[in-house]
Amino acid sequence: MAMHARSMNPGLPASRRDDHDNIVVMHGVTWAQYESVLEIRGERSTPRICYLAGELELMSPGRNHERIKSLFGRLLEAWAEEAGVELNAYGSWTVKQQPDERGVEPDECYVVGERETTAPDLAIEVVWTSGGINKLDIYAPLGVGEVWTWKAGRLAVHVLRGRAYVASTRSEVLPGLDLDLLVSFVERTDQTAAVREYRRAVRDGR
Repeated sequence: MAMHARSMNPGLPASRRDDHDNIVVMHGVTWAQYESVLEIRGERSTPRICYLAGELELMSPGRNHERIKSLFGRLLEAWAEEAGVELNAYGSWTVKQQPDERGVEPDECYVVGERETTAPDLAIEVVWTSGGINKLDIYAPLGVGEVWTWKAGRLAVHVLRGRAYVASTRSEVLPGLDLDLLVSFVERTDQTAAVREYRRAVRDGR
């Protein structure tokens, strides 16, 4: 197996270079080897592991990566409670399919409603450090209906059409969600205050 690693993006501002993700990508990895790495990692939350047709990525997220993905989750779940939407969180659920040679572990993922499914309806990915595997190439064949990517303070929504994603200005999985309002709270440093103020804003907008 060949391997390369990336731990930081030198193009980032100094304030962000000191908090980076550690990313290692291995090439020529078989499906059996991918399964072995998952087994060795076990129930630990890191590193997060993804696989794409012979390429294996190990990612240990930095502090701000985890802060943003956690606040995303808290805000989204607060909105669901206020809106009366049945939204079930599955965290970094390992979603994989051997025939497509793909496997991924989102930062956060959700299923709308209570039902059995082989893939989440919505996956959230925080891109804090550049490099690594393009996750959209993994998610599409797995049938994940919508992927949100957060990068450099901007949210991009990708909606599945067939076996590819198209950009969208709104969520189709959660059509009642005001994304602009949600995004305005994502980079707050006081998470509890952010959730409290966001709940108030959602109620005022009804």
